[in-house]
Amino acid sequence: MKKFLNTPDTYLRDVLTGLAAAHPELAVDADQKIITVAGGPQRGKVGLVSGGGSGHEPLHGGFVGAGMLDAACPGEVFTSPVPDQILAATKAVDGGAGVVHIVKNYTGDVMNFQMAAELAGDEGIAVATVLVDDDVAVKDSTWTAGRRGTGATVFVEKIAGAAAAAGGSLDDVAEIGRRVNAASRSFAVALTACTTPAAGTPGFDLPADEMEVGVGIHGEPGRGREKLKPAGEIVAIALDAILSDQPLGTGDDVIVMVNGLGATPLSELYLLFGEVAATLSGNGVGIARSLVGNYVTSLDMAGASITVCHADEEMLRLWDAPVRTVALRWGS
Repeated sequence: MKKFLNTPDTYLRDVLTGLAAAHPELAVDADQKIITVAGGPQRGKVGLVSGGGSGHEPLHGGFVGAGMLDAACPGEVFTSPVPDQILAATKAVDGGAGVVHIVKNYTGDVMNFQMAAELAGDEGIAVATVLVDDDVAVKDSTWTAGRRGTGATVFVEKIAGAAAAAGGSLDDVAEIGRRVNAASRSFAVALTACTTPAAGTPGFDLPADEMEVGVGIHGEPGRGREKLKPAGEIVAIALDAILSDQPLGTGDDVIVMVNGLGATPLSELYLLFGEVAATLSGNGVGIARSLVGNYVTSLDMAGASITVCHADEEMLRLWDAPVRTVALRWGS
């Protein structure tokens, strides 16, 4: 293993220290492992908190900022944040209008966010939860009961964040987040395994001529292994799974993200996006908005995920609203 690190035990703290030094617009508490917007909560605004294991950067800390998240709770690598940590983040962003928790559907995340929400309720903070479960590759996995939460998390955080910034109520912000999740589907393929700092070796063996189809963002198994195929055929596998679960047709508009899992060159991601665009266009589906790049990674895994959201006018309007975070920036 070759990685830039000091020791595996200090990996997360060292990452947070670097994030704080690079982005003074963020308030980074390396002891409590909380990332918030500097300056404290905005009175009367619904707060948004998300989090999960580290190793998926820029998710979630890279999406803290105006128009998106108010706080992120990074756990250790591929490990859920703990309830006290989530509670502290919830209290830090409470502006009196309640707080929305955006939670990827992994057993530890769900349990710990639920406990934190109950503790926040005991302190008089209203919490609504949006569960993200967009991955159509498998229903149940090593880490989940039900579908895994993956790329659609970015869509939910952006659109719900815009709704909160526009003055939406707690119920309104949670409702649009749930609608975005319900309209989104994702599918991923891995060409190599990732290596966690603590393990020091790849998480699984994958022959050079094979790919893991439907892989999870922690390296969990997908639908199975197949011989490596041309990019067009890989996209066809992913879109067939997505469109079989959420049919789209002529006149439908979508937001599409082709996301790198950590070690895939941007040139290859654009190549994949071209295949996605050609397939959707052939079905009469319009790509209204798009993202291409690394947004939900799996450390150093070579691979990619495709996320498609069937977007309505409100979703597109909120998507276009200004955002200023480390990883997403547009508008004034």
